[in-house]
Amino acid sequence: MGTYKALRERALADPTVRAEYDRLNREDFALLDDMLAARRAAGLSQAQVAERMGTKAPAVTRLERALASGKHSPSVDTLRKYAAACGKRLVISLI
Repeated sequence: MGTYKALRERALADPTVRAEYDRLNREDFALLDDMLAARRAAGLSQAQVAERMGTKAPAVTRLERALASGKHSPSVDTLRKYAAACGKRLVISLI
């Protein structure tokens, strides 16, 4: 049995898998960019966003890192709370 890294490399060698992987990562990064821009526009630190969300600062740090790494997808409820904490509202659309 191979390691995760070897399996990942084998999978990404397939152009179809690679295209989907790249598409998903672009979407995650676009969401993260939007979230960080909203937080900056509101002039808030991670700790302030966390307080408004009713959580602790490390949770917001983990949320932002998870999107950056692509290892975790936050719930819609969490994204809604983050948006509200920044004075925004979450809008999801299928295109």
